[in-house]
Formats: sequence, C-alpha cells, structure tokens
Amino acid sequence: MVRIDAHLHVFAQQSDEFPREATEMAPADREETAEKFIEHMETNAIDQAMLVQIGGAEIAEHAYLQHCIDTYPDRFLGIGLVPGDCAEPEAHMDALVDQGGIVGFRLGSLGGPRDPFAPIDVRTFESYRLWQHAAERDYVLWLYLQAADAHLAAYLVDAFPQVRVVFNHLGICPGQGKFSVDKWGRPQVETPSYNPAFHTCWRLSRYENVAVLLSGQYAFSKEPFPYRDLAGWHGTLLRDFGAGRLMWATDAPWIYEEPGYGAYTTIIDELLPDISEQERGEIMGGTARAFLRFPRKED
Repeated sequence: MVRIDAHLHVFAQQSDEFPREATEMAPADREETAEKFIEHMETNAIDQAMLVQIGGAEIAEHAYLQHCIDTYPDRFLGIGLVPGDCAEPEAHMDALVDQGGIVGFRLGSLGGPRDPFAPIDVRTFESYRLWQHAAERDYVLWLYLQAADAHLAAYLVDAFPQVRVVFNHLGICPGQGKFSVDKWGRPQVETPSYNPAFHTCWRLSRYENVAVLLSGQYAFSKEPFPYRDLAGWHGTLLRDFGAGRLMWATDAPWIYEEPGYGAYTTIIDELLPDISEQERGEIMGGTARAFLRFPRKED
C-alpha cells in the first residue's frame, strides 16, 4: 500500500539563498528541513509527500521549496503561491511550474462578492484568471478559504469542471479573527458547531474534480488526540465524497511535538475505524497518487 502525506510544509532559515517571510509560527531563525521530514518518512513508511509553500508568494521565496523538489524528485511534489496583487498571474504560475515539480497553487480567497445574495458572475472574481489558466494548463488548485468566501467555491468549480480542486483541512473555512497559536506553536482555529464549510462541502461532493484533505484536526478539535469530536465529520466526508476523493495529510511540521508524526499516521484508523482495507489504502495514499498524479517511485 502506497502511503503519501498529501500536505505539509518545509522551510529553511531566512537567508540570501532561501529568502522568505518571517512569521510568528516560522520566525527567521527557525528551520524545518526536508531532511528532518524524510527521517519521519522513513521511520513511518511514508513513500511520498506534497510540500505546500509558506513564507511568501514571490518566485524568489519559493527557492527552498524548489530546492527540496529538485534534490528529492522521487519523493516530493509542490504547491506554490501567487501574490494577491500579481499583475500577470499566468506568467507567475508558469514560471514556477516550468522549474519542475510544482503542480498547483494554493488560494485563500476567491475575490467574489461576499454577500451571498449578490448577483454572481465568476468572470468578475479576482481569482478568475487563475482558475482559467489552471484549466488551460492542468494545474491543481489548493483551497484554504476564508468563511466569507465559502459560498463562492461551488460557482468556480461548476465553471471549471476540468480543474482538480483540493479543499484543505477537512474543508473547514476559518472565520476572520478566529486564528491563534497554542503552546506547541500550532495554529488553532475557533469554529462554531455549524461551519459554512459543512454546507459547502456537501454541495461540492457531487463534482468528481473535487477532493478533500483529512488533515488539520488538531487545529479544530476541542479534544486531545485522536480528536474524536471530529469523527462524525470524517464519517460525513467519507459518505459524501467516498475514499477515492479523500486524502490523509499531517500538516507537518506543526504536529511534530504534539501529538507527534507517528501518532498522526494512525488518525484515520482512530476516526474511521470501520473502513475497508481498500478504503484505507485510498485515503492513506492511493487517492493522492491518482488525483495528484504522483510519479511511481523506482524500486
């Protein structure tokens, strides 16, 4: 059974060679290297992984991500970022993809009307050109949307059925001002008992080009690992999307200290204990290999 971690982050210390933005969670002197992650891969029998850019959206700020992909091409693919004020997003996307290994781009906003009763024309959305170019070039779009944008996603997915879309972190869309950092340096997101993502994901489940990451549980749960208060939501996603459109991921490095990488490799067994071996195989890596087109590793 192939095992693929479908979403994590690596970054180097801030330097001329590897420039990046410094943040509260990733200060300039912190590093979480690919080599450190590979140790976890080897200990836990993880075959491949998707590296998701953090630390800035400019092309130069992707230097460490590209370095990791170039150094370990049989292990990693990458997801890049596009600056919000980019005048030529198509050229930016192509410049990153043409270096090799970056297969898509993460979006946090769609740029449409936030009034759910406003007239909708996706051609007026700020992200429309990104979606159009992704459709033309077969790029994946990696969505971690704000709650105010959640209702807009279905319009773009419907307009671009050929674009592979991956909703991050259980499809939950954080509300503005609901983000904090806990004592282990992990992001925490305050979510109500009803989140707009619940309805959004249900609407999107009928689209075969949409998949969801089973990740980020630590940020949303009100309980310690294994976050059993989220078991019902995992079951709902399994029912609506099927294992063939669900992908396990850890969101490393934020989970290295608590609960630990090894523990996170068991979370699907904890929250979906009754799935079949075939379903487990799809969620733990088969879906990622097929949906994201990971190359088969050479023996």
